[in-house]
Amino acid sequence: MLADERVTATTCPFCGVGCRLDLHLQGDQILRVTTPYDHVVSRGNLCVKGRFGWDFVYHPNRVLKPLIRKTVGAGSPRPHPRPYPRTPANLDDWREATWDEALELVSDRIAATVKEHGPDATAVFCCAKATNEDNYALQKMFRAVIGTNNIDHCTRLCHAGSVVALQLALGSSAMSNTASEIYQCDVAIITGSNTVETHPIIALQMKDAVKHHGTQLIVADPRRVEMVDFATLWLNQRPGSDVPLFSAMAHVIVKEKLYNAEFIRERTENFEAFAKSMQEFTPELAERITGVPRDDIIRAARLYATAKRGAIYWALGIPEHSHGTENAMALIHLALLTGHIGREGTGLNPLRGQNNVQGASDAGAMPWDYPGYQKVDDPAVVAKFRAAWGHTPPPKRGLSTTEIAEAWATGAVKSMFIMGENPLMSEPNLRHSYHAIENLEFLVCQDLFINETGRFADVILPGASWAEKDGTFTNTDRRVQRVRKAFEPLGDSRADWQIVCNLAMRLEKKLGRQPSAQWDYCDPSEILEEMGRLVPAYAGITYDRLEGDGLQWPVPTRDHPGTPFLFETAFPRGRAKFFPLVYRPSAEEPDSEYPFILTTGRVLYHWHGGTLTRNSQLDFAMPEPLVEINPADAPRIPCRDGEPVRVSSRRGSIVLRARVTEKASRGVIFIPFHYAEAAANVLTIDALDPQAKIPEYKICSVRIEAATEAELESTLAAA
Repeated sequence: MLADERVTATTCPFCGVGCRLDLHLQGDQILRVTTPYDHVVSRGNLCVKGRFGWDFVYHPNRVLKPLIRKTVGAGSPRPHPRPYPRTPANLDDWREATWDEALELVSDRIAATVKEHGPDATAVFCCAKATNEDNYALQKMFRAVIGTNNIDHCTRLCHAGSVVALQLALGSSAMSNTASEIYQCDVAIITGSNTVETHPIIALQMKDAVKHHGTQLIVADPRRVEMVDFATLWLNQRPGSDVPLFSAMAHVIVKEKLYNAEFIRERTENFEAFAKSMQEFTPELAERITGVPRDDIIRAARLYATAKRGAIYWALGIPEHSHGTENAMALIHLALLTGHIGREGTGLNPLRGQNNVQGASDAGAMPWDYPGYQKVDDPAVVAKFRAAWGHTPPPKRGLSTTEIAEAWATGAVKSMFIMGENPLMSEPNLRHSYHAIENLEFLVCQDLFINETGRFADVILPGASWAEKDGTFTNTDRRVQRVRKAFEPLGDSRADWQIVCNLAMRLEKKLGRQPSAQWDYCDPSEILEEMGRLVPAYAGITYDRLEGDGLQWPVPTRDHPGTPFLFETAFPRGRAKFFPLVYRPSAEEPDSEYPFILTTGRVLYHWHGGTLTRNSQLDFAMPEPLVEINPADAPRIPCRDGEPVRVSSRRGSIVLRARVTEKASRGVIFIPFHYAEAAANVLTIDALDPQAKIPEYKICSVRIEAATEAELESTLAAA
């Protein structure tokens, strides 16, 4: 170490694994990042994003002063509604402002909307990359001061189907077990998860468990992801066929009486109706729908059911369907049938995407739940939060992310506040979203950069990065860990919770609310303690107790050690419930005009909408999007590896280069969604899961045609 080098321990701002990062600094400059070998999550390992992806903090395109559009509001000049290349926004559209001027304008315009049209004419997107404290403060402001439950964040676009299914069946929607319990697991099902690229450190542990601890993997995935190389069995299913695949496994378990009769009798309900519904899901039927040989389905069922400890891990390949809730429910049934839940090394484990999507959900960044998943339409809950907040929160369910975006189009939502999200990269059928956002009368974006959505903003508020503020993240297995300020916010940027609290006080005054001391927090630790007084699972969590490896909720008291795995003796809903299932095909199937299936997802070097990683040196590692095409399909197009192709759906088209690879299955192509210049969500369909309101990102119909280098270049130039 250098003589003046110092180290700040914090938590990674990328995926939900929750690795510890030790920031080595000289003054305000991060020199390098390491992680200790004894940390319970990272164990000395970091992925490329955690180790090298921090330099976005210093990127010259970062917004460091409040910006106000030179002409504000409806009818003001805004970008043409189409996807954009990764080029800096035209700063001539805005002027720099003081914080006082910017916050006065924001509070004036939001208050005017509420007075003229009512509180539900406003909406907010919270942020799964921001801290628990940031998200708690923002949802509190919109509920207690503005008076709307039109509050959501990107959980709606990722694990919403998992959340709904787990709540219905168990009464709790979080990952049940600790990720490292893979070492105690005999058989693990991994499905809908390219774990190596999306949760790399968990993938390392999975590989180690296979190689050195005898764990057997069953991988169910339409793509030949890297975990297939470590699997005992690969179920190479067609996209969208999860319900028949896993229900056929349940059929085998029931038919061969491989189920745990004692567990079913003592801890579940509705088994008989469920078992009857499984009769139609024979392995033969499943083979016709999924393409997986019946013998492999039977083998998988026997392998999982007869294991001493079986676990299921899944990511977005399960919930991102118009039947995503049923997909997740089919997995839940396998755990309930076998009793592989409530014990170490077992469980139902949805791998959460963003670093704090679990925490943002815990903090109440959802339209149907107050903090701690307490229902907004429960009178006792409303009374509880009224007593705590000094204002009556709204007692009816609000709009979800996808419903809010549709409300832009209809004009029902007129003023929008977005903290750290980028819906003009993440919404499906992007061209519709681009047109819809033009209808907003007022848009505020609180972020580090002017991203695709920020180009439409009337006011941009510069938030502090994770390295410049204190707080907490809650990772995928419910571990609450500290985020520590390494240096003061650069420029005039501020911590998100501080911006929100200042704005809330102004709004209280302008909306005629009784002024309160609810926003006079001296430190984010006070926000977490307030959240703990309202959320039983966080009641025993304080900053002092989070030193070291953090705590896994529920932590009901100040002397409670945390909870590595859930449901040891009971489920929150009492008995876990089986639900009869039927198979519903995806909203759009291939045909002669659009003969290929498109599925979308992430790659190792980038993260979600790319706001951070595409403003980092990571972008040099994978600077352009590629579409994965199976070698047997390439002659049909025709194309060769590296050549430009045009991919079109019923909603739009993009041009990008082909990667011809065995990783793609025949008839199925894959495009990552990180690239604005060839935005995959121009193609995706906006069909929704009726229960979870999550879009069907994982399957739509497309055609592919050969393109020229000139077309590729002109597409980028015109975008």
